[in-house]
Amino acid sequence: MSTSPQVAVDEEQPKPWYAAYPTQRNSASWVTKQTLLSWMEKGEIAGKDFILVDLRRTDFEGGTIRGSINLPAQSLYPTIPTLYTLLSKAGIASVIWFCGSSRGRGSRAAGWFSDYIQDQNDTKMKSYALEGGIKGWVTAGEEFIRMMDEYDASAWTSEEK
Repeated sequence: MSTSPQVAVDEEQPKPWYAAYPTQRNSASWVTKQTLLSWMEKGEIAGKDFILVDLRRTDFEGGTIRGSINLPAQSLYPTIPTLYTLLSKAGIASVIWFCGSSRGRGSRAAGWFSDYIQDQNDTKMKSYALEGGIKGWVTAGEEFIRMMDEYDASAWTSEEK
């Protein structure tokens, strides 16, 4: 009985979604969950005093930080000029991006938006990634969970989270 040798197939791996866009020039600046919580506890309001952008798409479950808007990262890059125009006309000075951990989508979006802000010579608006992302927020304690919309504890107890 003969066995045929295994032939290595050189299959090209699909490129990640963000490969279609330029690498961000600026590294993300970070805001801590404690800082964001203190803003909210002082009465600052998402959508008025700052913008929170939840970049999750298929993993958008279990709730989000109060007042966040959901703009999936995969469709964000082409909308940056329009988003900037809307936020600058509204006088928003801080844009905070987050995803599950903010180590991928969150930091990438913060960098892209920071690049655009810089290209506009805007010295007032700042772009930040939320340190620890939504997972860090949820695991930080009850005072953070109280500042969530549509919180579902069962979504956070799975080992996949």
